[in-house]
Amino acid sequence: MPIRSYVELMKLRIGAMVALMAVMGYVAVAERVQPLQLAVLSLAMLLGSASSSVFNHFYDRDIDRLMSRTANRPLATGANLHPERVLWFAGFLLVAGCGLALMAFNAVVALHLFLGAFFYAIVYTVWLKRRTWLNIVVGGAAGSFAVLAGGAAVDPARWLLPFLLSITLFLWTPSHFWSLAILLKDDYAAAKVPMLPVVKGDRATAQAILVNSLLLVGSSLLPVAFGLMGWIYGLGAAGFGARFLWTNAELLRQPTSRALARKNFFGSMIYLVGLFVAVLADVNWPQ
Repeated sequence: MPIRSYVELMKLRIGAMVALMAVMGYVAVAERVQPLQLAVLSLAMLLGSASSSVFNHFYDRDIDRLMSRTANRPLATGANLHPERVLWFAGFLLVAGCGLALMAFNAVVALHLFLGAFFYAIVYTVWLKRRTWLNIVVGGAAGSFAVLAGGAAVDPARWLLPFLLSITLFLWTPSHFWSLAILLKDDYAAAKVPMLPVVKGDRATAQAILVNSLLLVGSSLLPVAFGLMGWIYGLGAAGFGARFLWTNAELLRQPTSRALARKNFFGSMIYLVGLFVAVLADVNWPQ
């Protein structure tokens, strides 16, 4: 069914995560949360994320057919969808998201939304994914723009805290995605996509995850060091960070364990949600 296929192309679960990161940036700097603003911001970010996801389906439909995880995607199977119409759909979603951000907030929010979509669709999908194992490192900047957009929706001049949180988001992506790449190494190898486990092996990938996560957890404490967040956030960031580093260390001891790679993958999402809760708790704690 075409409508169901178009919805699948949008990767709404990823869009929901992007919207959550924008909300994090918003609540971190807002003196008073406006529910309607949050709803509009979330919708705009969801549209922007969906546009890049649709483009990703369009551009990668050839290699999607080669991987068991993606072989049943709508464009990989040709499920009554015309690639040209899908491309137009991606463009429509991007224009709708940027337009909504511009009308409801300001040009800075619209710019960050556009840059997030551009980095995922063009920098990651087109330029880097098939060329280098650094693809997800550079492409990971796509998620960082959501936090910046959330902060700019409150006040573009209050950029420092959203910027520091965006660094954490930038460093989160490799630890998250490399864990998934270990699980999907055979798929990526079949499609000749040079993800780190394919190029360097599982042990080197587990080492890279741990080193990256150390930088990740360290970066999450920068808002406390700059005096922009309080002790509640600091405890939450340190606690969730320690938990995530422990799962990283477990994976390093058994780098070929699919169970531990899966645990690390889900652990990265628990860490990110925990960081969001820490921000929310800190800014709402009575002063």
